[in-house]
Amino acid sequence: MEFGYQQAMSCIFPVAIFATLAVSNVIDIPLLYRYDFILIICLIVQFLMFRTGMETMDELKVIAVFHVIGLALEIYKVHMGSWAYPEEAWSKIWGVPLYSGFMYASVASYMCQAWRRLHLNLRGWPAFMFTIPLGVCIYFNFFTHHFLFDARWVLMALLFVIFIRTSVEFQVNGFKRKMPLVLSFFLIGFFIWIAENISTLFGAWQYPNQGDAWEIVHIGKISSWFLLVIVSFIIVAQLKHVKRSKT
Repeated sequence: MEFGYQQAMSCIFPVAIFATLAVSNVIDIPLLYRYDFILIICLIVQFLMFRTGMETMDELKVIAVFHVIGLALEIYKVHMGSWAYPEEAWSKIWGVPLYSGFMYASVASYMCQAWRRLHLNLRGWPAFMFTIPLGVCIYFNFFTHHFLFDARWVLMALLFVIFIRTSVEFQVNGFKRKMPLVLSFFLIGFFIWIAENISTLFGAWQYPNQGDAWEIVHIGKISSWFLLVIVSFIIVAQLKHVKRSKT
């Protein structure tokens, strides 16, 4: 029960985005394009979470980094035709609405919140000389696989080698639990895939095969989210490590 509650509280930002997508999909927003309305709500939620102390300044900085990383990826992927944002908006840059960066930022928000609420601790975390290059290679593979070899399976094999001894500890009601870190990567990636299906159903964006009617997102996308979660986690973990070393 306590674990579920803390997980739910960690998901406030993603839930706010889903609720906004759902509401804006069924009602007309006066004087605003839908994507612009979603952006305004995301900004308000972000501001309220910071002002109420639900997110710290350090966490806000991490979320801002993810917003930029996610927006850059979105612009490239839309340019390459991987997916599209078909609706009009004032807040579009090269075909991508600015609210899209908040969908990546919401993943960072979840990680930061869960880290603090569940008192996460990493055991056997690899040296940064392995994690940083791996994260960089995973991120750039999302760009380069369009014209070079798709190295995702090679990167996943390296991932298992590098993180095979790494586990994540968390506390629930004062009791410590742990699981293999790779398993937590997969679970987060799987639930993001479910969230992606809900988001596309609400018209957040559109894959090429969803032009005429909505279809379930290909299950192969779980591997993409699995790898993207790793990039996200590496960034958060390294920043937590740097902050801890300064205290």
